[in-house]
Amino acid sequence: MNVAAEVQAKGKLAREAARILANLNTSIKNEALLAMARALEDEQDFILEANARDMAAGREKGLSRALLDRLLLNEKRIKDMAVSLRELVALPDPVGEVTSMWTRPNGLQIGRVRVPLGVIGIIYEARPNVTVDAAGLCLKTGNAVILRGGSEAFNSNRALTRVISRAATAAGIPEGAIQLIETTDREAVNLLLRANEYLDVLIPRGGAGLIRTVVENATVPVIETGVGNCHVYVDAAADLEMARNIVINAKTQRPGVCNAMETLLVHEKVAAEFLPSLAEALKEKGVVLRGCERTRELVPWAEAATEEDWATEYLDLILAVRVVDSLEAALEHIHTYGTKHSEAIVTSNYQTAREFLARVDAAAVYVNASTRFTDGYEFGFGAEIGISTQKLHARGPMGPEQLTTFKYIIFGSGQIRQ
Repeated sequence: MNVAAEVQAKGKLAREAARILANLNTSIKNEALLAMARALEDEQDFILEANARDMAAGREKGLSRALLDRLLLNEKRIKDMAVSLRELVALPDPVGEVTSMWTRPNGLQIGRVRVPLGVIGIIYEARPNVTVDAAGLCLKTGNAVILRGGSEAFNSNRALTRVISRAATAAGIPEGAIQLIETTDREAVNLLLRANEYLDVLIPRGGAGLIRTVVENATVPVIETGVGNCHVYVDAAADLEMARNIVINAKTQRPGVCNAMETLLVHEKVAAEFLPSLAEALKEKGVVLRGCERTRELVPWAEAATEEDWATEYLDLILAVRVVDSLEAALEHIHTYGTKHSEAIVTSNYQTAREFLARVDAAAVYVNASTRFTDGYEFGFGAEIGISTQKLHARGPMGPEQLTTFKYIIFGSGQIRQ
């Protein structure tokens, strides 16, 4: 089957599945999610063998440490996928929820009810866990999903999709509800971008290049996710031990993800006390620092930061550092270079914290916590389909509610419009 024929066939199947899913009983969807979780655990060896092939190919291609970390599956990560599916079961089903109801003077009763989006296309890079997260969330919310993962994770994605789709179908979910485009041909992406006949929405998950390609070329509606040039600002009134812990976590706990910190801003009043010891701790963890002139006066081994560094999402153990002379300067830097993803301040000054929360335009804004918490699982959504950095329809981690839209239902007793 050629690429166009595959996209068309899977699009038709997904469209039919979506019609059934939209009205499927919650208990059936939950049973399918539990069956998918069990299947992941039962078929662990099959999945890990497929992932080992991807990892070997990735090392041969020279993928960065961060990308290899994204690509890697192990027993714990498979167990975490199963846990996230089971947690979805515990969440309320948003489909069918009547969010409001009112009566007009003419007696018409008008209600607004949540319904699935329909068929969702997910285009993503080397993160096989997205396969399971996306499938689980779409199933919970009555949406069919067509997945197109990156070539680096091809074997892993195919193995995962086969395991969970078979389990879901055996539990009563219609065939075609969970599908993967099984080709590495880039033409598949071009076809999905214009598959308006089959897709209701496209969600890209990956780096800036992928997201830009989708946003600029798609005719299917897009929910833009992901690029995370995230900042932590250490204020003059910060608890410096707290700040140290937050900065190290935000940069090094998992550097290859979109909610990792990429730029550190430090108030000049605490820079001399804070930066040298912090820099040594980061250096021990393999972090390369690129700093402004004032940073390099305090940390001589830091590389000189360029204008490009302030705007870069490294997704690696590289950190840009700038000393600023005020909250206003920090806010201006974030406004200029931020991507409206996740921003944090460390401060013990209540008014400063309130001003930061009010003035930073981002999907998630933190006071005294790591940016690494911007995540559907951490927010209590069970999992996430992505982190939206736009403002229309959805913003921030997208859980079950964000994968629904609404329709109006109107009850009358013979009213006609005069």
